[in-house]
Amino acid sequence: MTLNKPLSSLSRASCLALAALFGAAALPAHATLTQAPGVAWAEAGADADIERAFAQARGDNKPLLLYWGAKWCPPCNQLKATLFNRQDFIEQSRAFVAVHIDGDSPGAQKLGTRFKVRGYPTMILFSADGQELTRLPGEIDAPQVLKVMQLGLAGGRPVKTVLADARAGKKLSVNEWRLLGFYSWETDQGQLLPAAEVTPLLAQLATQAQAVDPETATRLWLKSLSANDDGKNELKDQTAQRARLAKVLASPAESRALADVLSNGAADIVKSLSPQAGAERTTLLGQFDSSLKRFEADTSLSRADRLQALQARVDLARLDLPKTELYPKLNAGLVKDVKEQAARADREISDGYERQAVISSAAHLLGQAGQWQDSDALLKAGLAKSHSPYYLMSGLASNAKKLGKKDEALRWSEEAFNKSEGPATRLQWGANYVSTLIELNPQDSARIEKTAAQLFSEAAQDKGAFYERSARSLQKVGTSLTQWNAKGQYEPSLKRLRSQLDGICPKVDAADKQRATCEALLTAKKG
Repeated sequence: MTLNKPLSSLSRASCLALAALFGAAALPAHATLTQAPGVAWAEAGADADIERAFAQARGDNKPLLLYWGAKWCPPCNQLKATLFNRQDFIEQSRAFVAVHIDGDSPGAQKLGTRFKVRGYPTMILFSADGQELTRLPGEIDAPQVLKVMQLGLAGGRPVKTVLADARAGKKLSVNEWRLLGFYSWETDQGQLLPAAEVTPLLAQLATQAQAVDPETATRLWLKSLSANDDGKNELKDQTAQRARLAKVLASPAESRALADVLSNGAADIVKSLSPQAGAERTTLLGQFDSSLKRFEADTSLSRADRLQALQARVDLARLDLPKTELYPKLNAGLVKDVKEQAARADREISDGYERQAVISSAAHLLGQAGQWQDSDALLKAGLAKSHSPYYLMSGLASNAKKLGKKDEALRWSEEAFNKSEGPATRLQWGANYVSTLIELNPQDSARIEKTAAQLFSEAAQDKGAFYERSARSLQKVGTSLTQWNAKGQYEPSLKRLRSQLDGICPKVDAADKQRATCEALLTAKKG
């Protein structure tokens, strides 16, 4: 599962926990990833670490599993709480070299560029000789995760090769179709094909797979619908496709096997098959809601995924409302369910990792249901129990901003930045604070300049600051500042910040366009 996605989209596909469907085993909130019993994680923060890991993989003739994550990331914490300490995963981990990259380690962002990973978490399985076999999705059922891994562990072909054969019309085995069906298209980052080509390709693959593996064909078809650009591309045979979906939703067994796609893509699927409000959409919404209720009650699903099913119900209930609607008129029973599930999560979750994963999603869900006071209370109650409270503070800032409470939004945003930890994380939270300052209090030029200058100073001390996520954070700062000065009214501040960069950029390594990235931060012309 975004990621660094905002709170409002954490529960969407790429931001969900890879192992949300495993039962949680308690770990203390202060435990670290490397303390997970039985998994021999190798920490990597530089190219040399990666080369040693690949050398080990070659020497032992084992695949390599690369996990990229961050301390604060909710889906990453879900992995720690529910997958990495599972006995079945631990046993399987002995068959591969396990490598962990903490996004805040010194060379992590450079490694992110090397492996084309952006969202936390991302998991990639490599062959012993270093070929990328597949990217593991973050929202499928745990037994399915293990099956996908087993395809690689058993010497399966790289997904890129399999896809090329599929596009050429060559015959694929059932396992190869499943490799495509369960590939993490959301974290592909252009590895297989440009993002714009994904939707039509998935639809094409679904048609091709039908004769070999109907279940995978249905998965690919649903993924093509959920990736359909917010339902903007008109589809053919909508009536027939609605009838097909109705059969899937009515079948407890079939819908359960596809719970990840149905829960995460509910709104997009409905908009693709029924773009306009009316009787057809109403019927489809009712069918979807019944299936999602089953997921909510299914104790074989993790708490996170049961909550995602509830999120999908709220998304569908809000489908024809403006996205900015703060107090939607929802069914009273649905609102009651949201409040009860959030309260239960707060009451019952004792594991620090799971709390970091679930509480933020529950707070977002309360906000989507118009229960802002409850959302704030849940986030505030979690501050003292979180190992990354600055993440929850960002949620409080977001709530306050939506409700027009500017002073409160600025206070929480500033505190979130001040409490943030790790070089990449601080740049990200600092960029968010600068953009919030500029949006809500643009006249406070002294504070805006001071914060930007602090970020530039921190970047100067971080050798990975001009790679991947950190570079995008700094570019966000630069864009916010140049837009702030669009009419030249804050030129003195920009002049001083440019002078600061003039002292920093010449010292930045020119390799991989790092220096060029630095030099371009404040070069946009004022309007």
